[in-house]
Amino acid sequence: MKKTMVVLAWLSFLAMLSLGFNRYLERQTNPNQNLDFGGLTGNEAKVTLLQNRQGHYIVGGEINNYPATFILDTGATSISIPGKLAQKIGLSKGFPVRTKTANGDITVYRLSLDSVRVGPIMLRGIQAHINPHMKGDEVLLGMSFLKHLDMLQKGKEITLSLPNRL
Repeated sequence: MKKTMVVLAWLSFLAMLSLGFNRYLERQTNPNQNLDFGGLTGNEAKVTLLQNRQGHYIVGGEINNYPATFILDTGATSISIPGKLAQKIGLSKGFPVRTKTANGDITVYRLSLDSVRVGPIMLRGIQAHINPHMKGDEVLLGMSFLKHLDMLQKGKEITLSLPNRL
């Protein structure tokens, strides 16, 4: 009985240690998981993101009200959605176009998204493409979205906000 209790205690300890370590690794991959946007809307809308260990900015958001994980990519012309994720969201392949990537020329499918949201910032009618060659579920948040925002990078933080329009 005593031996069983010791084994159970060790197993519980190892399970808690494993859970804690997994949470630590998740925060290193995406330090922006639990952002508080303070109820800001309209022209006050602002999002400040921290770099992850690899130097990327990752943030949760929505495409057409469907949850998505974005990687900010100022080198991408438009939002690039992996093919499998596009199927989950229910996006229809749009017009096929050839595009150049770091891995060569590929065919992607251009479409317009009803809405894209990052925190309190929501834009409508944003151009994107479905990339059937992308692995994973992360969406590249390219310039078709970012060009509508003011971006200020300081150190390992970037702040995205809607421009003040009078």
